[in-house]
Amino acid sequence: MREDESPRAPIHPVILSGGSGTRLWPVSRSLYPKQLLPLAADNTMLQETARRFAGRAEYGPPLIVCNDAHRFIVAEQLRALDIVPQDILLEPVGRNTAPAVAAAALVLLETDPAALILVLPSDHVIGDTDAFHAAVAAGAAAARRGALVTFGIKPTAPETGYGYIRAGAEMDGASGCAWVERFVEKPDRDTAEGYLAEGGYFWNSGMFLFQAAAYLKELERLQPDMVAACRAAIAQGRRDLDFLRLDADAFAGAPSESVDYAVMEHTEAAAMVPADMGWSDVGSWSALWEIGAKDAAGNVAIGDVVSHETRDSYLRSDERLLTAVGVEDMVVVVTDDAVLVAAKDRVQEVRAIAERLKADNRDEVALHSTVYRPWGSYRGVDRGDRFQVKRIVVKPGGRLSLQKHHRRAEHWVVVSGTAKVTRGEDEIVLKENESTYIPLGVVHRLENIGKEPLQLIEVQSGDYLGEDDIVRLEDSYGRD
Repeated sequence: MREDESPRAPIHPVILSGGSGTRLWPVSRSLYPKQLLPLAADNTMLQETARRFAGRAEYGPPLIVCNDAHRFIVAEQLRALDIVPQDILLEPVGRNTAPAVAAAALVLLETDPAALILVLPSDHVIGDTDAFHAAVAAGAAAARRGALVTFGIKPTAPETGYGYIRAGAEMDGASGCAWVERFVEKPDRDTAEGYLAEGGYFWNSGMFLFQAAAYLKELERLQPDMVAACRAAIAQGRRDLDFLRLDADAFAGAPSESVDYAVMEHTEAAAMVPADMGWSDVGSWSALWEIGAKDAAGNVAIGDVVSHETRDSYLRSDERLLTAVGVEDMVVVVTDDAVLVAAKDRVQEVRAIAERLKADNRDEVALHSTVYRPWGSYRGVDRGDRFQVKRIVVKPGGRLSLQKHHRRAEHWVVVSGTAKVTRGEDEIVLKENESTYIPLGVVHRLENIGKEPLQLIEVQSGDYLGEDDIVRLEDSYGRD
């Protein structure tokens, strides 16, 4: 292998934000999943991942790959930290990590033919950032020599929820980096205990570092149809505001494979940096209990929680009072519209609940009571036969689409802020305690023309109140 890139060239972080986080239901939901939530810090997990590189000269701006449905939330969360991304790629359909990384690599190669990319999930916790950056520096030396580098986490327990990596011989010319001897699927407990006793095995973190060209070369050898589909998805894609929207038909043609399955387990160039960086993939409620601040009884309590003779449990309430008596090794999570109660050693099975809710077409699997839009948010307050009440918040400068409804009328009452309302041919300005009525079928639009958030109560009435009874005539955010 030869050195193809100057050591001073910046590393391009590629942050993958496409997951749905079903094992962390009911807090994580498909339209607002765990990486977009502040589960382990004040910032969201995506924000914590992106800010890991802020102010460090060895990295370029991050490139984000995310679900199309999350695009405005992702952009807003980066903006809140004053982070300007290299790009935001929109996946029209989930195809696992290998095609997502391939698309990112192809985009980065357009401006940097020697691009070195650091692939990171957006939902991991890194407790020791200095150790993280030291591991990346060690891996960069190997990646610049053509290796495809992954990061192995020093195991602290016989974990059966992770794949393992067996480290081989050390690499010449890349201190702290070893060749990968083999990848191992998630083991049973006895096997995992054997790995720890034997030594030389590491948890597979799902983080990677390699030259974009080297990754694509191996992927083209192993999965040529995948690379062809990604090339077509970019060539036929289009710019949409601040996003690069991959072509849906072309990208859907890519085989759905992870980077591990598609490349790492089959290449002779796989290398690993052993690392001890306080890592967790936050893949379950028990993982959040592991990293959470515990009281003297071993409980992690978040929100308004009162417990009595309760031990080693994870207790979380987003709004209302949660009380627990005599509970041990349990997970109890309360949101405003759902409650989860689970044995802590069975929280991996929460995914089955999410799948059942999806099969039953329940809104709770996808949406929170508060639904976020690029202009702000709305929240259901009450609902009955032929009516529902919503609390709407429009951020300064935000404007809803110019639209009409075939089957419902709406009353709007301004609680605070200043609204500009388009109603048919009329335009009116409403302030606090003022209201208007939008008859069925009338074209209308709501805008916040003030400097503070606009809050109003909307009362809908009609024989059908679904969100699909919206005919958009014009939209500032490019939505159909």
